[in-house]
Amino acid sequence: MKQVGKFKLYSSEEALDMHFGKVGTPRRDDFEREVAEAVHAYHIGEAIKKARLQQHLTQEELGERIGVRRAQISRLEKGHSITIPTMSRVFQALGVTTASLDLGAIGKVALW
Repeated sequence: MKQVGKFKLYSSEEALDMHFGKVGTPRRDDFEREVAEAVHAYHIGEAIKKARLQQHLTQEELGERIGVRRAQISRLEKGHSITIPTMSRVFQALGVTTASLDLGAIGKVALW
């Protein structure tokens, strides 16, 4: 914490410590995991959007290909409601014929 006049300025790490606890505590670990999951979901959503736009498809057209409404495609592109079965349907509808999940030291797993 740094005092600037009558104001207290905290670093982002100090603010996280105050609100979620120190690194290694269950609450902080849960928070960090949720943030990481949200970032990964966001990147998947961006990949869906990029592939859709490269094919000049609207959200509605992609939705028709997999049997969902435009709003569901919008949620997917924003990183919400992403599951492996849904990802599989979307990417296959976009012509992505294979995909694998890198599990680090365990190896890679083919998703479809």
